[in-house]
Amino acid sequence: MSNSYLVVIDMQNDFIDGALGTPEAQAIVEAVAQRASSFSGTVVFTKDTHGSDYATTQEGRNLPIPHCIAGTTGWELAPALETVRTHRSAPVFEKPSFGSLDLARWLVAQNDAEPIDSIELCGLCTDICVVSNALTIKAHLPEVPLSVNPALSAGVTPAAHDAAITTMASCQVQIL
Repeated sequence: MSNSYLVVIDMQNDFIDGALGTPEAQAIVEAVAQRASSFSGTVVFTKDTHGSDYATTQEGRNLPIPHCIAGTTGWELAPALETVRTHRSAPVFEKPSFGSLDLARWLVAQNDAEPIDSIELCGLCTDICVVSNALTIKAHLPEVPLSVNPALSAGVTPAAHDAAITTMASCQVQIL
């Protein structure tokens, strides 16, 4: 039996149809939910998580659009993804920045307990949090096959999405 992981990155309301939503993000919700629902391995989620002090953070100063404030509707996973998460009792890694060190460390521990066959990433935003998590995981687990499905990811813009896919391919992340 395969020991595979699917990491669903930041499929939260604010990135879909909220403060930072895009038509491209809206277009992938059902397909990501279907992939997470039917995945035969372990599914985990990340959530971009900010506090009421967001405006005073470096990210808040550089991107002065409050989003994913803990406890708000925008912070919650899209309903279709929350249904999958609940049904699977999938873990969620809340992260205050683009990449999750906690997720990477957890995956290392999982790999130490039983070697991981593959890790697949999907979600939002390809050019910010997906690429950040891909490279963080790759740095922690360089010998574990890592992939990203561009059809199940969306960037801030289509051009930024494509650039991130190119960057990940250059860093030996398999593009599905």
